[in-house]
Amino acid sequence: MNKIIKITGLDCAACAAELEEEIAKIKGVDSVSVDFVGQKVVLDCAEEVVSAVEDCCNHFEDVKVVCDCKNNICAAGGVSAPTDGRRIKIKNLCCANCGRELEEELNAIEGVQATVDFMNMTVVLRAQSAEAYEKAVYSITHFEDVEIDDGREKKKSLAREHLKDIILVALSVLFFIPALAVDLALSGDVATYVSYGLYALAFIPVGFPVLRGTARNILSGKIFDENFLMTVAAIGAVILGIFTGDGIMEGVAVMLLYQIGELLQSIAVGSSRRSIARLMDLKSDTATLIKDGSTIVVSPEELAVGDEILIKAGEKVPVDCVVTEGQTALDMKSLNGEAIPAEAGEGAEILSGAINISKVIKARVVRSYSNSAVAKILELVENSTAKKAKPEKFITRFARYYTPVVVIAALLVATLVPTVICAVQSAFVWETYREWIYRSLSFLVISCPCALVISVPLSYFGGIGRMARFGILAKGSTCLDELALSSVAAFDKTGTLTEGVFAVKSSSSPEALKLAAAAERYSSHPIAAAFSDIPCDIAINNAEEVAGRGVKCLADGKVLLCGNRIMMEENGVKFAPADSVSTVIYVALDGRFVGVIEVDDKIKDGAKEALEELKCQGVTSCVMLTGDGERRARAVAEEVGLDECRAALLPDQKLEAAEELKSRGKLIYVGDGINDAPVMTVADCAVSMGKVGSDAAIEASDIVLVSDNLALLPKAKRIAKGTRRIVFQNIVGSLALKLAIMVLGVALPSFPLIIAIFGDVGVMLLAILNAMRTGLIK
Repeated sequence: MNKIIKITGLDCAACAAELEEEIAKIKGVDSVSVDFVGQKVVLDCAEEVVSAVEDCCNHFEDVKVVCDCKNNICAAGGVSAPTDGRRIKIKNLCCANCGRELEEELNAIEGVQATVDFMNMTVVLRAQSAEAYEKAVYSITHFEDVEIDDGREKKKSLAREHLKDIILVALSVLFFIPALAVDLALSGDVATYVSYGLYALAFIPVGFPVLRGTARNILSGKIFDENFLMTVAAIGAVILGIFTGDGIMEGVAVMLLYQIGELLQSIAVGSSRRSIARLMDLKSDTATLIKDGSTIVVSPEELAVGDEILIKAGEKVPVDCVVTEGQTALDMKSLNGEAIPAEAGEGAEILSGAINISKVIKARVVRSYSNSAVAKILELVENSTAKKAKPEKFITRFARYYTPVVVIAALLVATLVPTVICAVQSAFVWETYREWIYRSLSFLVISCPCALVISVPLSYFGGIGRMARFGILAKGSTCLDELALSSVAAFDKTGTLTEGVFAVKSSSSPEALKLAAAAERYSSHPIAAAFSDIPCDIAINNAEEVAGRGVKCLADGKVLLCGNRIMMEENGVKFAPADSVSTVIYVALDGRFVGVIEVDDKIKDGAKEALEELKCQGVTSCVMLTGDGERRARAVAEEVGLDECRAALLPDQKLEAAEELKSRGKLIYVGDGINDAPVMTVADCAVSMGKVGSDAAIEASDIVLVSDNLALLPKAKRIAKGTRRIVFQNIVGSLALKLAIMVLGVALPSFPLIIAIFGDVGVMLLAILNAMRTGLIK
C-alpha cells in the first residue's frame, strides 16, 4: 500500500537522506522517499509495517510523526473501532507519573487496551467497539490539561518559529564579542583566563546541541554526519589553540558560525515551505448547503453529487459544480494563473478553488469533494516530491559516500603528510604535525553536504510550485526532467488541438441523422456530444462501442452501424465514400447504407502560437496522432503548423507510432488522458488537458493542465528547463567551490579555519538562494 506519513523536526537535508536509508532497511518496505522540504515520508509497504516506520521516524533525532487523520494517526468521532491499534498524538502531558495514571484510566474502560508513551507524547489505542473508542478519546481530552494534537500547523512568523535558535545564537554572540575584545585588547594571564571563560560561555549555547547530537548519533552507530564533523573541527581547533597558545577563539567561532548558517538555512527553507503552503490554500473550509428551503453551513466533504449550494461573493467554490441560478465572475488565478476573471452563467461548470468575486450564485454539485479539482490539485502537489529525478537520486547517493571520503582525506592530511615530511627531515617536529592537523580541519568543515542535499530537492520543489501557480500540475521532479529533455511532441487532435465541442455540419438524410443520434447516445467518444440535442425515439438494444470504428447496436430489432469507413467495409456495407475534410460518420441499417453525416469542431485559439513557442523551447518535431480521417487531420495539421500528421490510426497503431517517435528523442504526448491512456503510458512525459476531475487523467498523465489552454505547455517546458538548469548550477557550483576551499586549505599554510566555515555556510546559502529563483521563472 502507498502511505504518506507527516513528520516534524526534520531540519537537516543530510539527515533526511539518513532517515530514508534507515526506513529502507525495514523488512516489508518496498520503496521509500523522505521529503525534506515537504516534511513527509512517502512509502510503499504492507499495513503491518507502518507502525515500525513510524517508530523509526519517532526515534530518529528530533523527528516526530505528527497527527494525520488521513493516515489513521489521530482520533475522530464516529469512526470504526481501531482494533489494530491507533496512534493518537497528544500534547500538554507534562508529568511521567500522570502518563501512568492516564494509561490506568484508559485500561479501566471496558473493551479498551491503551499504552501511553510519555516521551513521544502518544497514546496507542485498541478498542473492541466504536463506543469504547469514543469513551477513551473522551477520557484523554478530559484528563487534566491533555489535548489531542490535530497536527495543524500554527501560523507563526519566521522569527517566532525559530525563536529558540535565535536566542541561543544571540546568547553566544553576547559572550563572544566581549571575549574577542578582551583577547585582542589585553594581555597577561588574567586576560587570558577571562577570555577563556567568556569563550566557554559563548560556546555552550551553540555547541551543546551539536555535542549532544554527536554523542547520541555515535551511540546509535551513526558517525559521519554534520554534528560529528563540526564537533571534531571545533574541538580540534580549541585543543590546538590551547596547546600552541594561540587561544580558543577560532574553535568557538567555528561552532558559532556553523549555527548561524544552520539558522539562516532553516529560515530560508521555512520561507520556501510557507510559499508552498500559501499555494496550497485552495480549499474552502465551509460550504453553504441549500436544504428544504433553508441554508446549512457544512464542510465540503459532506456535500454529495446533486446537492444545491449557495456561493456568496468573496467565497471559494467548495466543490466542482454547475451554476443553476445567477451570473458572476470568477477569480481563477489559483487554478490556472489567469489574471482576467472568467464569466460564469447558468449551465457553466465551475471548478473548486476558484473565488466568486462578483454576485451570489446557486450551483448544483457535480463531483464529490474527493473527486473535485481542488482535491486532485492538493493531492498532486502534496505528493509531487515522491518521484525523485536522477540528479536528486545522484545527490542522495553521492552524499552517502562524499562525507566519509572527505573525513578519511582529512585524516590522511593530518597524519600521513606530516609523517612523510618528518621522515624526509629525519626528525619529529610537533609544529609540522600541528600545522597539518590544522589544515585538515578545513576538510571537515567543508565536507558537510548540506548545500547539495538541500538545494537540489528545493529547486525541484520550487519548479513544481511555480508550475502549480499557472495551473500546471506535475507529479514529481522526474516529470520536470523528462519534460525539460524532450525533443519530440505528439498530439491527439480532438480536445487537444481542437475545442472538442462537436456540432453536426451537414447530413445527407433526416433518417441518417435520427439513427445516428440514437446510436451515439451509447458512445463515450467526444463526437457523440454533437448529437445530444437531436430528439430521437428509436429503441436501442445491445449497444457496443467498437474501438476505432464506431457504435454497433440493434435499432427496433435491426442491426444499426454508425461509424467510420472501416466499420462499413468490415461489415460489407456498400457505400460511396464522402469527400470531406470534416469528420465523416456513415450510417447503415440492416446492411443498407442510409446516409453520411459531417461533424466538425473548432481549432483552439492560440494552438498555433503554442506550437511555435514549443519549438523555440527545443522541440524539433511536432506530430499529430489521431484516429480521424486523413483529410481533416491534415487540414488541422497545416493550420496549426505541425511537422507531421498520422491519421486514421487505431489505438494499437497509435501505440506503434509513439514507440517509433521515441527513437527520435524523448517524447511528450498530449491528450485527454482517458482514450489515450496506452499511448500516455509509453510516452516519456504524458500531458493531459483540462481533466483535473478525472481519475483516469491523473493516473495516465505525468503533467495535468488544469485548463484547456495549450499555451501552458511551452510555459511548463520553460519552467522545467529553468529548474533543471538551476539544479545543475547548484550541483556544479557547490562542488567547485567546496573543492576550491579544500585545495586552498591544504595549499596555504596560514589559511584561516574561519574562512572555511564562511565558505561552507556561504556555499549553502548561495545554493538555497539560487534554488529559490525557480519561483521567478516566467
